[in-house]
Amino acid sequence: MTFSKRKQGQSRQQALPQPTRARFSFAWRISLVLCAVAVCGLLVSCGSKTEPTPPPPAPETNAAPSASAGSPELAKLAGKWERPDGGYVVEIKSVDPSGKLDVAYYNPNPINVSRAAAWRDKGTTKVVIELRDVNYPGCIYTLEYNSQSDQLFGQYFQAASQQTFEVVFARLK
Repeated sequence: MTFSKRKQGQSRQQALPQPTRARFSFAWRISLVLCAVAVCGLLVSCGSKTEPTPPPPAPETNAAPSASAGSPELAKLAGKWERPDGGYVVEIKSVDPSGKLDVAYYNPNPINVSRAAAWRDKGTTKVVIELRDVNYPGCIYTLEYNSQSDQLFGQYFQAASQQTFEVVFARLK
């Protein structure tokens, strides 16, 4: 009886010759490595891009927004602002109650503003302005309003060169 059991065990091992088992093992390893490389590539492409946090979404209601529904702090943003280091001008024409800004940007000619928004966060007024035009492929201003100095300060991300600069805008009188 023992002899027949051994013979069956030996015949199972001989069913797959040694080189075939090695090939399956090698193919398994290669596919595992390729999957790992694909996952790493996906993680790297998602990377940690430093874009500003978008403003929180406006609450949806059936009532039409009224002019008084907006924050008086956000209303203070309206006006013309100039960067003293180069004459760049941001003109905030209006602020709607949801925080959407109507903005023009000049350097010294008009540059297309693709989006602009303002919101309050922990007692601070924050502003994001995105530029999309020739030589401005998604450049972003991420600013905060300082009511004591009546200035907008923060960072400017220059998309073409992938550089970020500290900036200040002073209100034009």
